[in-house]
Amino acid sequence: MEILIDIKDTITVEEALAFIQAPECGGEVIFAGTVRNHTKQRPVLKLFYECYEAMAISEMQKIAAQVAGKWDVQRLAMLHAVGDKYPGDLAVVIAVASAHRGVAFDACEFAIDTLKETVPIWKKEFFADGEIV
Repeated sequence: MEILIDIKDTITVEEALAFIQAPECGGEVIFAGTVRNHTKQRPVLKLFYECYEAMAISEMQKIAAQVAGKWDVQRLAMLHAVGDKYPGDLAVVIAVASAHRGVAFDACEFAIDTLKETVPIWKKEFFADGEIV
C-alpha cells in the first residue's frame, strides 16, 4: 500500500485525490472535515490546531499499518491542517483507493475515527464569548 501522510498549514482535497488515483482502483473514497460555524449552538469564530508533529506522524503511520492489515487498499492519504482555521476551512482529509468501494468506505471510516481518537492533534475553539481548549 502506498501512503501519503502530512501535517501542514494548508491541505487540499485535490492533493489527496491526485495521490490516490490509480488505474487498478475502482473505489475512491474521500472524507473531508471542515470547520463548522458553531459548536453546541455557540458561534465559532475560529479553531486553532496544533500538534507534536513527530508523534502525530508516527500515530498516523500506525493507522496506515492497521488499514493495510485489515483491508486490501492500494493507496491511503491522511492530511491534517494546523494553525488558525475558520468556518469552511479544511481541517482534515482522508482518502482511500481500492479495487472496490466497500473496502474503501470501511477503511476510510476506520482511518478518520482512529485518527480522531489517537493522534495527538489538539484543537482550541474560539467563540465570541470566550475559548475552549
